[in-house]
Amino acid sequence: MSTKQKNADAAEETEGGGGGKKKLIMILAVVLLAAAGAAYFFLFAGGEAEAEEPVAGEVVHLEPVAVNLAGGGYLKIGVALELVEGAGGGGHGGGGVDGAKATDLVISTFSQAQPADVTGAREALKEALEQKIVEAYHGDVMEIYYTEYVTQ
Repeated sequence: MSTKQKNADAAEETEGGGGGKKKLIMILAVVLLAAAGAAYFFLFAGGEAEAEEPVAGEVVHLEPVAVNLAGGGYLKIGVALELVEGAGGGGHGGGGVDGAKATDLVISTFSQAQPADVTGAREALKEALEQKIVEAYHGDVMEIYYTEYVTQ
């Protein structure tokens, strides 16, 4: 066997061994990235879901209001706001939540409704109103309840 042939055989063995090491390193890198992703998901993503769960606080009853409906007739509606725990210290008199924003949102939401919507889509209107009120109070309100609902 010549010297050139020995060098060629040695080069082939080196390349073949290096290719196996590269594959092993790539597989280990993929496994490590998958493990890091799973650890992040279980450690950090689960903690956020638990932190977002609000705790119910007091319930504030607002005075019922009579609203003229868009298609004629009227609706007398009373609403109560369920606050998150610790909310409600920002009113003018010190305690409680100012219900003026909520009352305004009730009037603007229901004054655009047709009488058929008020009777047939009651829960859909409630969900839309609740979303507006929660947004207006910056998360201090977690749910609303109808305390009075009379149409004519």
